[in-house]
Amino acid sequence: MTTILVFEQLLNGLQFGVMLFLMAAGLTLVFGIMNLVNLAHGSLYMVGAYLTVSAVQWTGNYLAGVALGLLGTLAVGMLVEVIALRTLYERDHLDQVLATFGLILFFNELIAIIWGRTALYMSLPAWLQGHIEIIPGSIYPLYRAVVIGVGLVVGALLWFVVTRTRLGMLIRAGASNRTMVAALGINIRLLYTVVFGFGAALAGLAGLMAGPIYAVQPGMGELILIQVFVVIVIGGIGSIRGALVGSLVVGVVDTLGRAFLKPLLGHFISPPAAEAAGPALASMLIYLLMALVLSLRPEGLFPAKSG
Repeated sequence: MTTILVFEQLLNGLQFGVMLFLMAAGLTLVFGIMNLVNLAHGSLYMVGAYLTVSAVQWTGNYLAGVALGLLGTLAVGMLVEVIALRTLYERDHLDQVLATFGLILFFNELIAIIWGRTALYMSLPAWLQGHIEIIPGSIYPLYRAVVIGVGLVVGALLWFVVTRTRLGMLIRAGASNRTMVAALGINIRLLYTVVFGFGAALAGLAGLMAGPIYAVQPGMGELILIQVFVVIVIGGIGSIRGALVGSLVVGVVDTLGRAFLKPLLGHFISPPAAEAAGPALASMLIYLLMALVLSLRPEGLFPAKSG
């Protein structure tokens, strides 16, 4: 029973890590290519969840709602880049932080005006409900398994696009020398808009997949954004490979810590003390892990120059 419980929590950690990767991949692409610190990335995660909830209710079809939610988040991201962020590329990071923090406040209030402050819940179609048996004796929710599969497939597609296509070549060239890319006749502004839009779509995908698991509510992007920044620091700023490894490590460590740290402490200290200290220490684990990684590898596990 203990082995099955650990296995199921490992799967939960993998599922959480996959969602963190979708967020971290878009954010690290934007930072690596545009040198833009975008605190509003979590707001695009929230926008994706809300648009998908509304689209599913409007169409009555889950897949159509997901497609419309993704396209809507892509459009919102490109619009934000053109209207608000394009003028920030040559500004210092403090200006970018202040401007994108303003976007967080804007999106939170806009969501509250349109949908209200009450949490929404996204229901799943019948074919995504139920459980599957992964190993004998282990029953795991089908939807969470689908989230893991979709995240891994998207990660593989992202790797293929970045490393094997012309668009990926332009993305990598723009990250290393945007002036030369522009001099070769490439519309660097359009490239930036497209990259930011796809980064927003990745965040929206994470948000719409989180909808049936967590509550969809204003401000839902801020908490996960903090964890995404931890992922990027651990994995290496600007590195897709680092984002993947960092996401999986953070997802598994956070999930196992919250599941097992309190009962583990109960073997060494009194139950009341373990009850009080366990959740607090569990919530600190990923930050302790980040401090450990930075003390050994200040640039992260896979810095962009090697990833």
